[in-house]
Amino acid sequence: MSEDYSKYWLAFASIEKIGSGFIKTLFDHFGSIKSAWCAGPDSLIGIENLTKKQVMDFLKERDNTDPDECLNYIKEKNLNFINYTDKDFPYLLKQIPNPPVTLFYKGDLNRCNFDRTVAVVGSRKASESAKIVLSKIISEFKGTDLCIVSGLAMGIDTCAHKAALNSNLSTIGVIASGFDFIYPTQNKELYKEIEEKGGAIFSEYWPSFQPMTWRFPHRNRIVTGLSKGTLVAEAALKSGALISANFCLEQNRELMCMPGLLTNPNTEGVYKLIKNGAAVITCAQDILDALGWQIDINKPLTADTGIEQTLDMTEEERPVFDYIARQNATPDELCIKLDIDFGELTVILMNLELKGYIRQSDGGKYISVVKI
Repeated sequence: MSEDYSKYWLAFASIEKIGSGFIKTLFDHFGSIKSAWCAGPDSLIGIENLTKKQVMDFLKERDNTDPDECLNYIKEKNLNFINYTDKDFPYLLKQIPNPPVTLFYKGDLNRCNFDRTVAVVGSRKASESAKIVLSKIISEFKGTDLCIVSGLAMGIDTCAHKAALNSNLSTIGVIASGFDFIYPTQNKELYKEIEEKGGAIFSEYWPSFQPMTWRFPHRNRIVTGLSKGTLVAEAALKSGALISANFCLEQNRELMCMPGLLTNPNTEGVYKLIKNGAAVITCAQDILDALGWQIDINKPLTADTGIEQTLDMTEEERPVFDYIARQNATPDELCIKLDIDFGELTVILMNLELKGYIRQSDGGKYISVVKI
């Protein structure tokens, strides 16, 4: 999207008194984010689902907000961002009832396979037994293109992210504040590791917005919304994890639970969900079965199992695969970058797909199915 339109999405995002629902309502009404920003009071008052107070609060803040300054501010912060209408905006998020409309992020989106996303939620005071079992389940996906999504909180979230990194899986962390804050501070190194090599960190909040209490459960809708299914590892009867479970069900995604010790209060919420029909997960294959995914987790192709000897490619196929393994790409991008005829490329891509080395995502880009 051009900067001319991006600056209006950013200007909306910078106003703390309004939320994504307000912005999305205006965008849907006017069909243009620029028109929504520039609309006069008479055009705004009376829009369905908006109160007069919301409109007046917005108009007051708008008078003190310069879209060009907002764009320059984000550039100075060296922050990446995607907006609701951008082609790279996660398609699963567009399907939820109250999607974020601007996502700030650090890291590399190309590392993350948004077609193979699993959210993991649970107690901040997780038991050691739960962390051991969760780490084992996630480690069984080593060598696959699965992406683990969680909230970068202490306990189960931290365990899920670290297990993903240790297994060379991509992982997405969704935070409940702007990027000026690292919360909890104990996860400073984990933030850095995810940003630099493990995936991406998302926030829907302007950099200066603080980690307020209400933002944590609100953030959870993004964790589950990014994911095909959500695994609840531990949850008390009144917990943020159960809020995430409700979001998962509202979003019509698959809810899964990891059973634990009956004597642990943090499993009471888990067993309640299981009694209500949540899938029981004791190993990685259970997750694949619940989501209907066909992934070979018994003989994953990875560098430490001799991938170079395992992959059977022609001289023409190798550079195409190597490029896709480094960066997801469309056929047009591959033609330009590799200076290859489109007809020849089509045959190569088909052969690589038949061999099980690459596949095409919903966004049209080819991605590697094996790790190198």
